[in-house]
Amino acid sequence: METNFANRIFSARKMAGLSLQNLADRLGNVISKQALNKYEHGIMKPDSSLLNTLSEVLNVPVDFFFSEPAVAVELTNIDYRKYRSRLSKSEEEAVEEKAKEVLERYFELENILNLKEPVDYFIYSKVVSDVKEAEDAAKALRSKWNLGYDPIPDVVEMLEDKGYKVAEIEAPNSFDGLKADSGDKKVIILRKASPNDDIVRRRFTALHELAHHSLTFPEGIEQKEEEKLCHTFACALLYPEDMARKDLHKDRFHFYQNELKFIKERWGISFSALFSRALQLGIINDYVYKQLNIGYRTRKLHEPGNEPGRYWSKEAPVRFERLIYLALGKELISVNEAAYFVGTSVWRFREQMQPLV
Repeated sequence: METNFANRIFSARKMAGLSLQNLADRLGNVISKQALNKYEHGIMKPDSSLLNTLSEVLNVPVDFFFSEPAVAVELTNIDYRKYRSRLSKSEEEAVEEKAKEVLERYFELENILNLKEPVDYFIYSKVVSDVKEAEDAAKALRSKWNLGYDPIPDVVEMLEDKGYKVAEIEAPNSFDGLKADSGDKKVIILRKASPNDDIVRRRFTALHELAHHSLTFPEGIEQKEEEKLCHTFACALLYPEDMARKDLHKDRFHFYQNELKFIKERWGISFSALFSRALQLGIINDYVYKQLNIGYRTRKLHEPGNEPGRYWSKEAPVRFERLIYLALGKELISVNEAAYFVGTSVWRFREQMQPLV
């Protein structure tokens, strides 16, 4: 218990993105960072008053410090969509700690339900070293998963159906998503959407992380080049080559906003990704691509909520929450335990419960 309590305080501090000194400052320096360090090493424990204050400052319920995860989660082979330089070290640690915490609950719930659902991971056996090979990989996936040439209705739902563990966490805007392995499970973590977020960006991010899971790159490849190939793979999945060529035609000099809006609303792909797709397929040249992006930014369409058009898709993971209600329906967990898995208070969870039978 002492070790678990120490680990939980450490985890809560990391999730909050605070150093020991930052936490001491947030607490008004009523306790030193040295004392906090002793809590995290199981040498000392706070009294009930300080425990309540820690709960408020770290934004976790008091019960969090005493709960013992039934499943220990380690993340390996982590890749971010953004370059890591976009996240500070403390933000990076917070993202990964939050990911582990939500996955602990997810995997514990699967164990309670004793689920043995098959997975259908896509692993591309060939090394991907250029744009054409990334395009070929996307075509291979569409063939394996029988996607045809149609728009993908909901990318996140598709990934969950194939066995990928997709979860959301609160994170800064500089974080879009990451992929990781946890044992034999393939994980994709997304930032929780805000009201101004464009859903097509989440679709692209999820497929970008799928690329990191699925593709093998040449040894020693630069990170910038690997990211470019993941982008190509995501674009090709969202907007298949044959359909893009049919819609866009070749040797274009101009795109018009309403035309891009129609394509976006059908295929769930952003304007900027459309520009990249046209360049990949040789429909436009580098000069036109550059001019399109200049015009895009000049009109401030890159700013949150400014790009016209909306793709009607939820693009949010639902499997975990669905399993919570399944476990409740089977009476494998109590309402209190269900609230723990959701990560909310019991009274708030009771408010949203609407049993029919």
